[in-house]
Amino acid sequence: MQKVRVAVVGWGNVGRGAAEAVMLSPDFELCAVVRRNAQPGQVVHVNGADIPAVRSIADADGAVAALVCLPTRLTTAAEVEMLKAGISTVDSFDIHGDALLEHRRMLGDAARRGGAVAVVAAGWDPGVDSIIRCLMEAMAPKGVTYTDFGPGMSMGHSVAARSVPGVADARSFTLPVGFGVHRRQVYVQLDGTRPFEEVEADIKADPYFAHDDTRVMQVESAADYHDTGHGVSLKRYGAAGTTGNQQMEWRIRVINPAATGQCMLSALRAGLKMAPGAYTMAELPVISMLPGGLEEIVKGIV
Repeated sequence: MQKVRVAVVGWGNVGRGAAEAVMLSPDFELCAVVRRNAQPGQVVHVNGADIPAVRSIADADGAVAALVCLPTRLTTAAEVEMLKAGISTVDSFDIHGDALLEHRRMLGDAARRGGAVAVVAAGWDPGVDSIIRCLMEAMAPKGVTYTDFGPGMSMGHSVAARSVPGVADARSFTLPVGFGVHRRQVYVQLDGTRPFEEVEADIKADPYFAHDDTRVMQVESAADYHDTGHGVSLKRYGAAGTTGNQQMEWRIRVINPAATGQCMLSALRAGLKMAPGAYTMAELPVISMLPGGLEEIVKGIV
């Protein structure tokens, strides 16, 4: 079987998790890692192999798809150019609501122009949890679902906090209060250019934090708080037909970057089987996310 050549764009925590997932897959081949500051001839080490590090996806030899592991606010522009060039993409866009819909629309237009596929918001949430929510609602159409994240460090929120002027480093933790209510605990290390009170106000005003109870604490070293463990609990209370008291729960604990990278790769596997356009994970056939032949998979899991 010919393996699909894939590049990983971005070399942070999620990029490393995605690269490791590609290296262990039976149907994909990691052809390059795209890094902004890559030097000529540079390599990165992934699972004991030397993988070329390049500055542009155009230099990723033979790449037909890219796992885009950039901060959410940088993904749209980067992916539009790749999709127009015919390179399929997967991202872990983690802003919910209208911003996600607009991101999906823009990538869909570019993907259809380039004859490629984009899978957006492919992680464990949004992503796998989105599929679980759909299944819960299918089982109990009338009801309510509560999502409780954490306790754990949020990579997206941490990136958002680090982008605030005056912040040298930051870690943001999500603490579940219960029934879908959360508190954000943000540990910031200042760079000395702005007073803490101004930095605190900007963090609390950022869309990532504005809707939650956010508490910002100044620390000497934000890196001391680094912990990639995370988790979620989904609970739905509803009715199947006219029968109420249907209760469902999904609970996971994960190491965030590894789980996100693996979800992205599984989403790419399914996405490449779809017509050109943009999709969320909930729009993809779950069985297409698994490697192997259809009959073999059905026999093993049904």
